[in-house]
Amino acid sequence: MQLATTQGASRSALPPIQADTLGAFRNIVSSSFVPLRITSERSEPFTARLCSADADNVVFTEVTARPHLVERTAETIASGGSGFYKVSLLLAGTSILVQDGREVVMRPGDLSIYDTSRPYSLLFGEEFRNLIMMFPKDRLEVPVPFTEQLTAVSLGQQHSGLAPVVTAFLSQFPAQLVHLGDRVRTKLAHTSLDLLNTMFSSILDADPVQRDPHQMLLQKIYAHIDRNLASTDLSPGSIAAAHYISTRHLHALFRQADTTVSTWIRERRLERCRTDLLDPVLADRTISAIASRWGFTDAAHFSRVFKTAYGVSPSELRRP
Repeated sequence: MQLATTQGASRSALPPIQADTLGAFRNIVSSSFVPLRITSERSEPFTARLCSADADNVVFTEVTARPHLVERTAETIASGGSGFYKVSLLLAGTSILVQDGREVVMRPGDLSIYDTSRPYSLLFGEEFRNLIMMFPKDRLEVPVPFTEQLTAVSLGQQHSGLAPVVTAFLSQFPAQLVHLGDRVRTKLAHTSLDLLNTMFSSILDADPVQRDPHQMLLQKIYAHIDRNLASTDLSPGSIAAAHYISTRHLHALFRQADTTVSTWIRERRLERCRTDLLDPVLADRTISAIASRWGFTDAAHFSRVFKTAYGVSPSELRRP
């Protein structure tokens, strides 16, 4: 059982997997997610059940298991699997999540996020049921330095308004996904990401008084870019002018976020194109029309950068 995002091949939906020993569970979890250290101090027999489905490199896994401790250590990080976020929705039981010096007690209905690139631990002190949504970090439109503020916190407490909506939507996975076709699953995965992006952005905007002015400016710039992705006039010069800063200052802001202006624009445009190419409603729209809609005026160039980013050409992605 191999993770689609790390092995490059979609596994779509898999039948439930039963583990009757801690060792078997450890092997399944490490190959399903990322390498992890799993231990238990309990003497009673260990049992666990996993049910997984994925769409467009977003993997949903529901885990039911006896008490144990999960640790992402420096050693397991060195073994691979960095570069992903996990969003956890606890459905039954309790757990304690620790990352980045923060600790949060999770109860049924609580949402949390953690980063596989850095150490974390999850303690389940009783039998539990947990839904995990795992995806590459670049699928979030919120930059990594901002998302780091949200690891190991209760997202519901941070945003009590939207969290129940996200929780209600995610709680249907992966049981419902296994019965759906690839395109529908992909659409639902994109909707899940859109909901998370909206919630994270809202949380980060909720208390601007305590935020760094540079981060506030970056958030405004990201929103400006998203609003103007379709414009062929979108450029560092136009972005800087719209925010009354120099292009040098603009480039410095993006360096602090570990990216560049052009990379950010290209990735956002490619993601919009990929979403449209997978949308059944837009099946009659040509690839060049979709590319042009999001600012790619050269069809051949679009095809090249798309394949470089996703490993398949636009036409291959669309192929049933």
